[in-house]
Amino acid sequence: MYIVKTPAFVQRLFPDYTWQIPTAERVLYLTFDDGPIPVVTPWVLDTLRPFDAKATFFCVGENVQRHPDIFQQIIKEGHTVGNHTLQHLNGWKTDTDTYLQNVQLCANLVPGNLFRPPYGRLRTTQATALKKNYQIVLWDVLSGDFDRGISPQKCFNNIRRHARPGSIVVLHDSLKAERHLRYALPALLDFYAGKGWRFERVLVFSV
Repeated sequence: MYIVKTPAFVQRLFPDYTWQIPTAERVLYLTFDDGPIPVVTPWVLDTLRPFDAKATFFCVGENVQRHPDIFQQIIKEGHTVGNHTLQHLNGWKTDTDTYLQNVQLCANLVPGNLFRPPYGRLRTTQATALKKNYQIVLWDVLSGDFDRGISPQKCFNNIRRHARPGSIVVLHDSLKAERHLRYALPALLDFYAGKGWRFERVLVFSV
């Protein structure tokens, strides 16, 4: 069970998290979680390029270790990278010391101070510690590309129905999401670019 559109009251409950970027301009912030991996991440980069679309990739440290060339390509093409823990840990199921150590190990591989918790799950103690050094970036719209129980068209429609100017949209450059992503990403780029929207990266914040 997941919520596609993060309710406003939830965003207000956690004002220190970044849920969206306030703007009246026609801009979306596409984010990709769980990579980098072969085939899928390079395809994402190839698909973004013709639209001059910039994005933010929240990278799993172990995948960076396995595929450093793909990671460097993300940076070379002008996208932003963020920390997604070394081993894609669920904060609710991990003690705070272990979790923070895992984040630090990822930080040794992924520069900058953007952080997204896998599954969006953090304990209060983890969040309190991380906010000292990171901007915690969550999302306004969850595409559901990881959900094999929905169609690729439904994944795209989740974005089209709920995205607003400044929305942070979650997609995944992962094998699990690949089928949905290969439909939804070109569809959303065509749809929004055709209406004069642009696609920007989440910039590194001061903390």
